[in-house]
Amino acid sequence: MATTNISALWNLDTHPRVSGYLNYLGREPLQLQNFIENQFLNSEHTSEWIDSFEPRSGKVLANVPRSPANVVEYAVNVASRAFPAWSQTTAQHRSEILLRIASIMEQKKEMFSMWESNDQGKPLFRARVEVERSIEHFRYFAKYILENDSAVHLNKGQGASTLTYQHQVPVGVYAIITSWNMPLYLLTSKIAPCLAFGCTGVAKPSELTSVTAFLFSEVLRRAYLPPGVMNIIFGDGPGTGSTLVSSPLVQGVSFTGGAKTGIQIRENTAPDIHKRLSLEIKGSCPTLIFADVDMDEAASIAGFAAFENSGQLCLSGSRIYVHRSVYQMFLPRLIRHLQLDYHIREGLGPVISPEHYDKIRSYLVEAGEQPANATFEAGDIPAEVPKDGFWIPATILSDVRIDGLVRRDIFGPVATVYPFDTEEEVVGLCNDNPNGMGAIILTDDLSRMSRVGNRLNASFVWAGCSLGRDLGAGITDLMATGTGREGGARARDMFTRLRAVHVPSY
Repeated sequence: MATTNISALWNLDTHPRVSGYLNYLGREPLQLQNFIENQFLNSEHTSEWIDSFEPRSGKVLANVPRSPANVVEYAVNVASRAFPAWSQTTAQHRSEILLRIASIMEQKKEMFSMWESNDQGKPLFRARVEVERSIEHFRYFAKYILENDSAVHLNKGQGASTLTYQHQVPVGVYAIITSWNMPLYLLTSKIAPCLAFGCTGVAKPSELTSVTAFLFSEVLRRAYLPPGVMNIIFGDGPGTGSTLVSSPLVQGVSFTGGAKTGIQIRENTAPDIHKRLSLEIKGSCPTLIFADVDMDEAASIAGFAAFENSGQLCLSGSRIYVHRSVYQMFLPRLIRHLQLDYHIREGLGPVISPEHYDKIRSYLVEAGEQPANATFEAGDIPAEVPKDGFWIPATILSDVRIDGLVRRDIFGPVATVYPFDTEEEVVGLCNDNPNGMGAIILTDDLSRMSRVGNRLNASFVWAGCSLGRDLGAGITDLMATGTGREGGARARDMFTRLRAVHVPSY
């Protein structure tokens, strides 16, 4: 097993080059390397490896280091040593580095798109959108930190008058742990503000999708980020991830992933009461369709929300609630939209892994059995053993028990459709479900948009549209599915502490 040369991989940056490499029969899997203190560690530092599969073919794409405790400790110590100097740099200096990172990524965006598509399984057009947004993270925070002024005010009360000014102080070393569904996007959404606000970090991407994180390490090196400021290591959650978040030198944890891992992080960090935790928990979200909207447009928006990225989005609208008066009109339009735009191997990619394939299949088996006995309006139960990739057809289920499959976090290309009669009823159904951070409201009634939107326990609400997001809007997790506090000013508050300094006023 030969170590992958980052320079060689860096030059596989076009469709013909990447395809030629992947189709080469004698190729060995990529062997990724940890990136610590601006250097790639040799393979002798790793005794165990994790096979990472290419979802489209089911073949091993990469061998990912299962980083042991001593490597994790090394990375955290390096980040801790780099923190004092980096935290004292000017906002202008950090902004310039962020813009250099964005520029290098822009030059190599097709490379990132190709590898993101192959590593995660998403269609290339979807990968390109996510790479563009990943680049935008650095441009956004490069600008944000130059426009953020401290509050200064004069206090006059009992005793001496004081002039008080407030400023943000970097928290320290952050552990950054991200999910596999949008690998580069999620990684950069955390690294950009971490660097912007003067923190250092150790990032661990999902072991299922680590290739673009490996390539991004080279971006940091070429952007002349000071050694140790941001380190990227690889490994699993129970071993590498738990060791990372439990380190006493780690002052904060920024995480995106499943509820089970989020709970484990809270347990691992419980003794360290000082640690900042941002736990963004993925789930499924509701789409509400009222009778006054155009049904063709509603089907297009609902289908996009449910099946984009094969339903593997933190904001996937896989729970579709339709007003009973238009239910029979809407359902065939949704099926037709699915058949036109979400064919396997075209608009619809595979799911991420054999384990995730088995999980989704088990839910579909359950849906087809008593007492659930749901109706498969589209799709079917896939083969028990996947062949040539982890493909599950886009599936629409009706006649679903509201207390059964609808409450499951399927996180795949499966949508449930359920009728409702009143606003009160549908708001109750949405708020009673523990999954999801967002909601989509499809109505032409502006009053209803506001009225229903204000009653939903959702951090993101889209009315008449789907999944467009302002980077400054932030995440607040009103549903209490996690403790995510990211984006714009919320990211600033996550990665900094507020310090108020009082000086005599004359």
